[in-house]
Amino acid sequence: MHMTKLYLIRHGETAWNAASRAQGSQNIALSENGRMQAKLLANRMKNYPIDHIYSSDLDRAYETAKIMAEPLGLPVEKIEGFREMCFGEWEGLTHHEIQSKYDEHYSVWRSKPHEAYIPGGEKLIDVQKRGLRALHQLVETHKDENIAVISHGVAIKAILLGLMDIDLSYFYRIRQDNTCINLVEFTDYGPVIVTLNDTSHIESMKP
Repeated sequence: MHMTKLYLIRHGETAWNAASRAQGSQNIALSENGRMQAKLLANRMKNYPIDHIYSSDLDRAYETAKIMAEPLGLPVEKIEGFREMCFGEWEGLTHHEIQSKYDEHYSVWRSKPHEAYIPGGEKLIDVQKRGLRALHQLVETHKDENIAVISHGVAIKAILLGLMDIDLSYFYRIRQDNTCINLVEFTDYGPVIVTLNDTSHIESMKP
């Protein structure tokens, strides 16, 4: 039986994460805290037999991937399909600012994310489509290998729901913390989610 293992991992923390600012397609670097999380992630992942590492083309994901790749001695390849959802006019604003300036759109995003239209931004379904397209291509290319992909919170949640054939309306039922690991095994019978939002490697950093 064929078995391809995919480690789908969220990037480390940024200053905008800490301030609850919408990042989306903005290119924000990791914070010191985020780099420490990435080092703890690297320390854990060096125990796994990873064959290939891919990352979103945004710096916070790429830097996390590079830190993780170093002890494994592997290169990191960027794939645009794994970048974060574009939040258009919301990017750079805090959740509170978005709520006060775009109340109508924001309440739809919070209650019916699959129907939300963010001014100048992407739709959730489009993020899911490009993410799944990129993912299936990798799984097809690397049969029976172990792949790590570093991506973003919204993109990963959309991908995971797609893999499980669960409607995007359930978007808020999944949580993705910084540097969390989601392990998905692709078998002859389809994808199986083994672990979800595993952050045991950064427990020591939690207050």
